[in-house]
Amino acid sequence: MKKLKVDFHTHSGEDPLDKIKYSAQELIDKAVELGFDAIALTNHEALTYNMEIRNYAESRGILLLPGVEATFNQKDVVIINPIPCLSYKRESLEELERFRRETSLIIAPHPYYPTPRSLKDDLSKYIDYFDAIEFSQCYNHSLNPNNPAVKVAEEHGLPILGNSDCHFLWQLGKTYTLVEAEKNLFSIIKAVKEGQVEIVTTPLSLFSIGRITLNFFLSRFFKFPLRF
Repeated sequence: MKKLKVDFHTHSGEDPLDKIKYSAQELIDKAVELGFDAIALTNHEALTYNMEIRNYAESRGILLLPGVEATFNQKDVVIINPIPCLSYKRESLEELERFRRETSLIIAPHPYYPTPRSLKDDLSKYIDYFDAIEFSQCYNHSLNPNNPAVKVAEEHGLPILGNSDCHFLWQLGKTYTLVEAEKNLFSIIKAVKEGQVEIVTTPLSLFSIGRITLNFFLSRFFKFPLRF
C-alpha cells in the first residue's frame, strides 16, 4: 500500500483568528507543488470545508480532509472530520468526549510549546480523549519543544503526526506525515489510529523560528497582520 504524504494541521486566509495572506486554493496549489497526497485545512474554530474548495482540491489531485483547530478551555485541539453541527469553542476539555468517534481524529497540537493555547499538563490529564500527538515543524536541534510530546506519546502508545501548522506557505513541507493508507478520509483515519504512520521532518533555522515567533506575538497580542 502506498505511503501518502499528509499534513493534518494547516491554516488559510479564511481563518477567523489569524490574518493570513493566502487562500485555501493557494494552499492547495502549494501542496500540489510539494507532492502532497492529502492535507487537512484546520482553521481556528471554523470548519473551512465546502464543495467548492473540496472540488478544487480534487481537480488538483489532492484529497482535502475536513478539519478544525477547536478551542477547549482556551486550549487548541485539532479535530479531523469533526461533527459539523457542533460549536468549536468549548468551555472545558471534558467536552472532547462529545467529539470522539470512530470516523474522527482528535490530535494534540504543539502541546508543550510556550504559548497560552498549548495543552501542556492538560495533555496527560486528558490523554484518553486523544488519538494522536503532534510533532510540530517549529524547532531545531538546539530548541525542540516536541521532545516532551514524543515522550508522552511513547508512554501512552499514541501515534506521532508531523505537521506544519503553517501560517505562511514557506512553512509547508518542512515537517509532514507518511500514512500507509488508501487515498480516502476513512482509510487515513483508520491507519493513523493503528499507528501506520511515520514522520518526515527537517529542523528550521533559528532565523525561521524567529520569523514564526515574532509574527505569532504581533498577530495574537497586538492584532498586527502576519507579514512574512
